[in-house]
Amino acid sequence: MTTIHPSTDFRSDTVTWPTSAMQEAMAAAELGDDVYGEDPTVNELETLAAHLLGKEAGLFVTSGTQGNLIAALTHAQRGDEAILGEDAHTFCWEAGGIAVLGGITTRPLPTDSRGRMDLDQIKAAIRGDNPHLPHSRLILLENSSGGNNGAAIAPDYFASIRTLAQSHNLSVHLDGARLFNATTALGVDPTAITAHVDSVSVCLSKGLCAPVGSVLVGSQAFIHQARRHRKLLGGGMRQAGVLAAAGILALKTMTQRLQTDHDNAQALAQGLATIPGIEIDPTVVETNMVFFNLAQDVEISPEHLIKTLRADYGLYMGGYGDRTLRAVTHYWIERTQVERLVEAIRTVLARG
Repeated sequence: MTTIHPSTDFRSDTVTWPTSAMQEAMAAAELGDDVYGEDPTVNELETLAAHLLGKEAGLFVTSGTQGNLIAALTHAQRGDEAILGEDAHTFCWEAGGIAVLGGITTRPLPTDSRGRMDLDQIKAAIRGDNPHLPHSRLILLENSSGGNNGAAIAPDYFASIRTLAQSHNLSVHLDGARLFNATTALGVDPTAITAHVDSVSVCLSKGLCAPVGSVLVGSQAFIHQARRHRKLLGGGMRQAGVLAAAGILALKTMTQRLQTDHDNAQALAQGLATIPGIEIDPTVVETNMVFFNLAQDVEISPEHLIKTLRADYGLYMGGYGDRTLRAVTHYWIERTQVERLVEAIRTVLARG
């Protein structure tokens, strides 16, 4: 099998390899049995994440999907209902886990171009006390909004959601897989957003270079119950400090350099905008995701473009829908790789 180096891979920021500093930290990590709560490196990671996000406690989990599922299972019971955006990752890309494994029904609502549900529509979706209806228990949010050009949603939206949720006794969970991208773009501390939610899951392997894992944070009581659900889902790991060591560096160092990825994404968007046959609005690129379309009069398909970039240039990119493509910048992508991708796309489209 061909080894794909992340410096040529624009498909996602999940393709990042650990840095050399992370590999050294993983090799030297102090270990214990985390199921017994005795792995000091895992404990350090959980405490660090909780502190950065303004919560009482944290729980190291295998993935963002597992973190979101554990949160839903902890906040809601079988037969309850979660309100969420129709393009939310938890609704579209997590195999329906909260329904399949949690028995929690979903109430998807339309979102705007930034991934925000309308407050009045959320209020209207909250069920009354009627034996024919499921109980509304949970609002699921996302920031940044991956399905909407990686848009960074400002704190005031979450404050409004919090007020609405409290008035109806609902919990709020934030899928913050790329929360640090959002807060970097907004220029705010993460707590400006997380103060308005009950729990949040942040991914360590999306743009932060850790090989595995997310951290779920919330109150002490919430995490105590979440730990039980992690066990239920098979997420109890033993000497997990090997992985947590990379996660600590991800939170301490990699979160501080995300503006570079955003700048490279903007440079990519600006470059793509100069190519005939490419449809893109660089002003909507706020974080590290660049979505663009092939114009209808472009004769080649996105699939052909993707295959040609891979075969002729060793560049990897993803396709979404009929004419939409996505490129994501990350730690291993430098400005030279951005320029190379732009010129490769320009060349392929010019020759048709």
